[in-house]
Amino acid sequence: MESAVSKLVADRPVVVFSKNSCCMSHSIKTLLCDFGVNPTVYELDELPRGKEIEQALTRIGCNPAVPAVFIGGELVGGANEVMSLHLKRNLIPMLRKAGALWV
Repeated sequence: MESAVSKLVADRPVVVFSKNSCCMSHSIKTLLCDFGVNPTVYELDELPRGKEIEQALTRIGCNPAVPAVFIGGELVGGANEVMSLHLKRNLIPMLRKAGALWV
């Protein structure tokens, strides 16, 4: 299933694995959208194989499994990692490099 995660994040600048019921997922999606990023979002609680994807995310190091943010095909991590990058002013340059931001 890890290969399925790889396929879902390939060729997309920003991918967020999320759950509708997760407030941290909502916060991260809002942050990215406020920057002008249009992330590809997979709501695991709406996907037929969502549980399997969630388990695969845990196996590749996402703990908790959501939100799981990939930028430029690379796992950035969850809410703590994304917010840490933002506070260190490293998130926007990373988003630009991945082609998710043009300004």
